[in-house]
Amino acid sequence: MVEFTTEPFELDTFPEHAAAARKVVDEAGLDVSVGPFGTGAEGEAEQVLAAVTRLLRETLDAGATRISVQVSLLGEEGGTP
Repeated sequence: MVEFTTEPFELDTFPEHAAAARKVVDEAGLDVSVGPFGTGAEGEAEQVLAAVTRLLRETLDAGATRISVQVSLLGEEGGTP
């Protein structure tokens, strides 16, 4: 599982860097959940790691000035192992 936020935050629009991040996790086929403080995405380990690498590159290219990322290994039932 990966949880991430991209900055700068914009309240009036959906920033280009946020759209780029969402596109990456969608195209990776991850199960995405958007929350008030960030976005979570779940999938197989290699799938998630590949998406994180692409997410970092593409969101920075789209204007992000900061990306916070947390990667967690989940057990079979969605909890920590």
